Amino acid sequence: MHASTARLSLARQHAITGWLLVLPAVALLAAFTHYPALATLWHSFFSTPKGSRPARFVGLENYALMADDPVFWQSLWNNLWFALGTIPTSVGLALAMALWVNGKLSGRGLLRMAYFTPTVLPMVAVANIWLFFYTPQYGLIAQVTGLFGLPSVNWLGSRETALPALMLVTIWKEAGFFMIFYLAALQGIPPTLREAAMLEGASRGQYFRRVLWPLLMPTTLFVLINALINAFRLVDHVVVMTRGGPDNASTLLLFYIYQVGFAFWDTAYAATLTVVLLAVLAATAWIKFNWLDRRTHYQ
Repeated sequence: MHASTARLSLARQHAITGWLLVLPAVALLAAFTHYPALATLWHSFFSTPKGSRPARFVGLENYALMADDPVFWQSLWNNLWFALGTIPTSVGLALAMALWVNGKLSGRGLLRMAYFTPTVLPMVAVANIWLFFYTPQYGLIAQVTGLFGLPSVNWLGSRETALPALMLVTIWKEAGFFMIFYLAALQGIPPTLREAAMLEGASRGQYFRRVLWPLLMPTTLFVLINALINAFRLVDHVVVMTRGGPDNASTLLLFYIYQVGFAFWDTAYAATLTVVLLAVLAATAWIKFNWLDRRTHYQ
């Protein structure tokens, strides 16, 4: 009985120690993530206070207004297309670059640095660089296409090309960032696995599909979640390059929230839009975790 009591006391001490160790992280997460999310949900049921008029409870009125808002639906649709265009491309490109620079290449250190350089550049600096590339008449792209006699295109001023132009900038900046995670994962895989696969007569494609890709699934899950969050939190490039134009063709959801909250000063409606953004992110992340977790091996 005494030994059992001692073991129970030791287990309790370990549990208390564990909770004390994670308490700072839990407190910060609750203060800066969970509480703001709940407060945003609460404010979405109230009107915006203006001057001496306090906020009043309006129930689902803001959500009804959002359902009839064509700009909201346009921004949500744009964001979905933006995510579909940037996430698979940037992740696939990152994996391809990681596989390349992980091999025995001369000057691979410089090549890795070249791929990673866009990641360390500030978002506003990247937007201004590409703004010069896209500028019609005297931009870099216009100068190159002019050498072949092609007409100048206003990439950011056309409804058909504004959003794809933003997608290209995002892919250029994020692929090198995701490459680092894949490169670290590849370097953690024992080379004996490849040697054993080659001895069994497996081709490169079979080795990648049957051995390498399953081992990279934890990294892929992490990268996909980060890519999803990045696709829905982009606002810097939109502010600098298009401001949502032309005719809301490049307006993304977070940029519209920024407009409503800080340009139109309708904080209640901005809170409502933020709730929808959080719901979209949570639902998509939940689907990804449940779908990919079955295909993920952590050992």
